[in-house]
Amino acid sequence: MSKPLKQIHLAAHFPGVNNTTVWSDPAAGSHIEFSSFVHFARTAERAKFDFLFLAEGLRLREQGGTVYDLDVVGRPDTFTVLAALAAVTDRLGLTGTINSTFNEPYEVARQFASLDHLSGGRSAWNVVTSWDAFTGENFRRGGFLPQEERYSRAREFLATAHELFDSWRGDEILADRATGTFLRDARAGAFVHRGQHFDIHGRFDVPRSPQGRPVIFQAGDSEEGRDFAASDADAIFSRHSTLKEGQAFYTDVKSRLATYGRRPDQLLILPAATFVLGDTDQEAAELAREVRRQQVSGATAIKHLEFVWNRDLSAYDPEGPLPDVDPVVSEEHISRGRAQVRMYRDPVAVAREWRQLAEANKWSIRDLVINTGNRQTFVGSPATVARDINDFVQADAADGFILVPHITPGGLDPFADQVVPLLQERGVFRTDYEGTTLRDHLGLAHPGHRPDRRTAGSAERAAS
Repeated sequence: MSKPLKQIHLAAHFPGVNNTTVWSDPAAGSHIEFSSFVHFARTAERAKFDFLFLAEGLRLREQGGTVYDLDVVGRPDTFTVLAALAAVTDRLGLTGTINSTFNEPYEVARQFASLDHLSGGRSAWNVVTSWDAFTGENFRRGGFLPQEERYSRAREFLATAHELFDSWRGDEILADRATGTFLRDARAGAFVHRGQHFDIHGRFDVPRSPQGRPVIFQAGDSEEGRDFAASDADAIFSRHSTLKEGQAFYTDVKSRLATYGRRPDQLLILPAATFVLGDTDQEAAELAREVRRQQVSGATAIKHLEFVWNRDLSAYDPEGPLPDVDPVVSEEHISRGRAQVRMYRDPVAVAREWRQLAEANKWSIRDLVINTGNRQTFVGSPATVARDINDFVQADAADGFILVPHITPGGLDPFADQVVPLLQERGVFRTDYEGTTLRDHLGLAHPGHRPDRRTAGSAERAAS
């Protein structure tokens, strides 16, 4: 008997401000005007995607002591954008990246519970930590947390938020539509938490939301991050986009779930993925090469090399050879506010490897950055891309993808119009939403009892 086809999960990542985006394209639009967010979200909803995903930037990036001017446009507040999008969409999930290192559980839990009510049960929280003391300078607490302490705080942060969400049980809410002020049980919303990182008590003032709790995402790839996802997350945002790497990551993370009393289907693996479409595979490949050259200008290539070399390389020609000097290994780094800095644990070894690659392939600095950086995940005609995505998911290398187009805000449109119908024809992607909440879209169980009576503060009451 053949194995049943897995249903593919698809989401859309609003590109924000980074070198993935091709600003020079005439079709490129604003990254901060609300009309861009609306266009992007409505395209994703028209295509029946599970959710829209927003990343987070808490400080402008700097390089060499000045603002990094190649990808800084600004990034609006996550909750403000998602709350506004809740009013112009009906079914699309709304996922926000919120930092557990610099925020407080009560505040974040209250914001997500409110968003879940406003959206009728479509909120999700991508829980991240921050190693970056530079970013922390923007916050009262500031400072630096070692990796183990960051994850310890994140675990307790999430557990505390869950205590707040769960402090309202379904049978404690009196359905008084006239006032919304009466409680069946005086304990409703009461909480006490005393732990290593948080010592709080009081009363949570947002009733149980339509999903009970927001869907929880996690994005770490370290051992601590994988365990955190296996123990507490509903989905993990992965960077592994090749079949072999994807299968290894998928198997590893899913195998950890049993340790925490969970089944493999209780955690979804969703890698980020880029795409380039053409009428033919050859046309798409040619376009992909041009897109990469637009994404990596000469100035961008030099800046990228400085991440590794940790020294000013502005005097070097991006179309010339790599520097023959070694990187500067120091706790002080030329780049601040970039997670990329942490990717190169041994910069001297990386520089040696890159010089060998450049020499063997006769690559300039720019050529090297283009060929060693993140390239498009799916390239081809719509039929080829639909086939490749389906093959990837059916081979248990992922449960779906979070798509990152290179044009804002219209870059998702060709995928929605040309690839999604082919996935629907294959029977591996929905033709319409079957439920109303993000948990429905993702096939996730509702955490705990929810009454049939309409709760005070519900989405329907707000809309009436």
